[in-house]
Amino acid sequence: MKKIVPQVLKAGDEVRIVAPARGLRLIGRDSREIAKARFEEMGLKVTFGRNTTDENWDMFGSTDVEKRAEDLNEAFGDKNVKAVFTVIGGSNSNQLLPYLDYELIRQNPKIFCGFSDITALLNGIYAKTGLVTFSGPHFSSLGMKKGAEYTLENLKKMILGDQENEIKPSDAWSDDLWFINQEDRTFIKNEGWQVINAGKAEGTIVGGNLGTFDLLLGSSYRPAFEKNTVLFVEECFTSEATDAGSFERNLQALIYQPDFENVSGIVIGRFQKASNVTKEKLEYIIKSKKALDRMPVIANVDFGHTTPLLTLPIGGECSLDAESGLLTVKA
Repeated sequence: MKKIVPQVLKAGDEVRIVAPARGLRLIGRDSREIAKARFEEMGLKVTFGRNTTDENWDMFGSTDVEKRAEDLNEAFGDKNVKAVFTVIGGSNSNQLLPYLDYELIRQNPKIFCGFSDITALLNGIYAKTGLVTFSGPHFSSLGMKKGAEYTLENLKKMILGDQENEIKPSDAWSDDLWFINQEDRTFIKNEGWQVINAGKAEGTIVGGNLGTFDLLLGSSYRPAFEKNTVLFVEECFTSEATDAGSFERNLQALIYQPDFENVSGIVIGRFQKASNVTKEKLEYIIKSKKALDRMPVIANVDFGHTTPLLTLPIGGECSLDAESGLLTVKA
């Protein structure tokens, strides 16, 4: 499969916002205005998909799969649109996969960015077209009033810069409900990366939210683990009693894949506090799996369901030296 790297953005370019999962109504007016202003500060113009409106809201906080797919297909087909960002995640992005026009997407490559449930689309589009996509902030993520500097800095390197980033840990992180109260924020000093297995790895980046990625197993939407794949994975909080176990079994499902032997390293995103996945639990999980003994594994990296967020190119390249603390990504 030929890999396609989308062009970076320039001043005046249009960014289309779509809602493949949960709808726009979920996002408060203040957050929308802050996010829109952030794009405008980068010199970009924000527009919304025809069906990405407050009115499109059903009992699941979403809308018809055809409408959601229509917005995404139209965004890729519109020559004026140079990048597509998702509103937010949810639980049903994988419904769109059979409805997307992959030839249209291949012929009109552009930046596509989101995370969490959007993992299904990021990896599905890459698998079907070769287009490098970006696991990074949603439109709503940029509506954060305080503590967004690291997120913005790393996003700009991927969508405005040379699409290469030597990643450094953030100084602080947060796991609070910022979208409910923009002023009452708690920031925690970042202890840096947790090195579970030392070593070096280079290869192609795939992954994202682990539970969502596993939904693609057995389908043509799951990217093959080509030789020297570096797997990036994170999990969102569901229940303190099950989160460590859910991460363990979801990871084991990947290890069972015949091509997992091509995975050369694993990078794990930061867990939320409520998940109670401690350093000790995580190390126990990794060390208990013989298939992982041969590869470097680091954790507590700035992606997942805490903030701030890195922007990571799915289908891009990664170089990892766990022992010296070097991590670079390139689209």
